[in-house]
Amino acid sequence: MTTTVDYYELLECERTADAGTLKSAYRKLAMKYHPDKNSGCRDSEAKFKAVSEAYEILKDPQKRAAYDRYGHAAFQNGGGSGGGAQDFGGFSDIFESVFGEFMGGGQRGGRAGPRRGADLRYDMEIGLEDAFHGKQTEITVDVSAACATCHGQGARPGTSVKTCQQCNGHGKVRAQQGFFVVERACPVCQGSGEMIADPCPDCRGEGRIEKTKTLAVNVPPGVDEGTRIRLSGEGEAGARGAPSGDLYIFLHVKRHALFERDGTTLFARAPVSFTTAALGGTLEIPGLDDQTHEIRIPAGIQSGKQIRQRGAGMPVLQGRGRGDLVVQVEVETPTKLSARQREILEMFRDTETGDECPASQGFFAKLKKAVAG
Repeated sequence: MTTTVDYYELLECERTADAGTLKSAYRKLAMKYHPDKNSGCRDSEAKFKAVSEAYEILKDPQKRAAYDRYGHAAFQNGGGSGGGAQDFGGFSDIFESVFGEFMGGGQRGGRAGPRRGADLRYDMEIGLEDAFHGKQTEITVDVSAACATCHGQGARPGTSVKTCQQCNGHGKVRAQQGFFVVERACPVCQGSGEMIADPCPDCRGEGRIEKTKTLAVNVPPGVDEGTRIRLSGEGEAGARGAPSGDLYIFLHVKRHALFERDGTTLFARAPVSFTTAALGGTLEIPGLDDQTHEIRIPAGIQSGKQIRQRGAGMPVLQGRGRGDLVVQVEVETPTKLSARQREILEMFRDTETGDECPASQGFFAKLKKAVAG
């Protein structure tokens, strides 16, 4: 069959279709007309070759641009791979390249190779002071490390590895399932493409051994609950010389006796006497920065009122500046009074006009109005 029908019509796509739409259309049509699904049907085989030829051209941006400009003439007289009958095996390769990723396969003829080592997780608890200042510390972890005897290769020193006879060194094997060709890692060499005839006596051919490692960790200022620190290459060693995974340290910040935290903002609750709340005054708060922050209490402040001190909070992680310190005032009512103190308070009560506490005056006025109404 010589293809003269428009390639876009063959794939049932608009000329503006993107690469994903073209691939999806080809998959659908290739499954419909594949010879293995339509055994002995010459018409289906011809249509399969035609849609494969169309997709072979349109999946390549340069060939597609040439086709859009010149049509089939762009590939006549040796100008390209389209426009004529082709070997069926070539169309089969196109089919497998499209369906390989769908079926879990990889690049044709490529070696899977030993798999990268696994990533590891380590949970570290730090104090809020450490989160503020940062800290240098060390951790001890048990991991699999590259074998020093065979340098991670798995073979006894002085010997070499051999090509796997099952997959001929490709690391992959193929199996026909209906009209699908499924590609998997070789079960004999585990995808490495190599076999070890004389394993290393220390690691038994794995290329790695269990080891306790002490690692230095830098905790930067400003970290928060759940902050993750990555130590590249400090995870599990890969088998037979494959790269190591990474170690991820997850930070957990312990509760502080005085401060609570929300991002870069620090919160503290501070009890003040009712006389300080009435007359005003100052309050000293020891900060995480080892400084004492003086908080001014305005006269007449009410319980629950928050006072903000700019730039006295947590540092910005990997940035500049600091957040704020927010102090919430809790007015404390005295529970033990001397006779003199009681006398003074009774004198104050006898001289009250109601203007001293406008909120309570307004409340009782509303209450009387509600009862009377």
